[in-house]
Amino acid sequence: MKANIDKRTAKTALIGILTAQALAFSFLESMIPPIPGLPPGAKPGFSNIITMFAAENISLPCALGITAAKAIFAFITRGFSAALMSFCGGMLSTVVMYFLLRSKKSPFGFSGIGIICACAHNLGQLVAAAFLMGTAATFGYAPVMLVFAVITGLVTGSIFKILLPVLKKQKRFFLK
Repeated sequence: MKANIDKRTAKTALIGILTAQALAFSFLESMIPPIPGLPPGAKPGFSNIITMFAAENISLPCALGITAAKAIFAFITRGFSAALMSFCGGMLSTVVMYFLLRSKKSPFGFSGIGIICACAHNLGQLVAAAFLMGTAATFGYAPVMLVFAVITGLVTGSIFKILLPVLKKQKRFFLK
């Protein structure tokens, strides 16, 4: 019984650390000034590196929990609209990410998965924006967001590949 409690405690600690890392990335992203030509609030999505790790190496519920924590953080720091957009984009992206990362024959690689997930995230955000504004005109941003998703997804996937050994070492520290 003691070993099970210790393992659950270690997993909870790891999830807490991963959530803190995702929130730290999210906070750092909020300090990046707006990029001209992009919709307000467009960010690179570096916190998704942590979500990708959780989706691939722990579980879908863990990754969704980290995504929900990021949405709560967005609510606290930027309000309801930002939280709803973070939640909708993040949840859709995380589910897509989970299945792509767990696929045995995924032809995309980490950069391709990063791009697909960035597109899914943007789609979720556009749906949330359409709901908030009561108009489908928000989908007019889709072409610009697609270009941004390709760039940020490529960068995020590449950084994930570089950080993966460090994140796996961190996981082994907690879950021996």
